[in-house]
Amino acid sequence: MFVISGPSGAGKGTVIALVKRRLGHVATSVSATTRAPRPGEQDGREYHFVDRESFERGVAAGEFLEWVEYSGNLYGTLRSEVRSKLAGGDDVILEIELVGARTVRAALPEAIAVFIAPPTMAELSQRLRGRGTEADEAIARRLRIAETEVAAAGEFEHVVINEDAGRAADQVVAIIEDRRKGT
Repeated sequence: MFVISGPSGAGKGTVIALVKRRLGHVATSVSATTRAPRPGEQDGREYHFVDRESFERGVAAGEFLEWVEYSGNLYGTLRSEVRSKLAGGDDVILEIELVGARTVRAALPEAIAVFIAPPTMAELSQRLRGRGTEADEAIARRLRIAETEVAAAGEFEHVVINEDAGRAADQVVAIIEDRRKGT
């Protein structure tokens, strides 16, 4: 299992999509969230979009490997998602934020942790604003959170600076392939 984390806007999703295209044995776990879908997102593809009450029932029932409240919304990794992917023989990538990554690593110390970092905080700000999906207040909140996340990058076995998504994906592919070889 590979835990990929980094601040919102660092390009985790883009890098992971490229990795999946290059490696046939890699699957991602679709997380659940209470946030509203962004334009073009589909339930069950990017996230399982659920209301807060349903999410909280799942937490109480132990359905989540990890969960967190981030920027006013709940996000979590469903145990059933991870089990089904691992049972199919795939390496599993969890795209989760810092607190969730810490929780998963405590529960599954064999998980390989990769931090995707932006080249600079200014570039991160530009990427978040370029999405055009959030108000300035939400972007400012994400940037404050990002500063804390970037400061914690040293907790991860691997740090990949995403200046170019293709090169960043190459680095993640190498990490996964090295792990499969046992190196």
